Amino acid sequence: MKYMMLINAASADAASQCTVEDWMVYDKQVTEAGILVASESLADLTTATTVRVGPDGDRSITTDGPFAETREVLGGFYVIDVPDLDVALDWAARCPGARGGGSVVVRPIADFGV
Repeated sequence: MKYMMLINAASADAASQCTVEDWMVYDKQVTEAGILVASESLADLTTATTVRVGPDGDRSITTDGPFAETREVLGGFYVIDVPDLDVALDWAARCPGARGGGSVVVRPIADFGV
């Protein structure tokens, strides 16, 4: 079963809780375990663009990042293919992004049988 792990840092500064080496080790472990489907790190939050569509169908774009005030910053994701949720949660707990007040949200990928 495929699961997406959304990596949320407690704040932009919390990313410093993990070193590049920590991420390299984790990437190697996930790859060598044969469970990696996809992974990406996202660019800085200041590069975000938010799109909203009003009831009239007109698009409005905001280029100054998300509207919501939040303490967490989405930093990246992994998609893994593992037997069940318990295994996915074990991998999420190993993720460097779960440290220092961060969190990893684990969600199953919907299977529409296509």
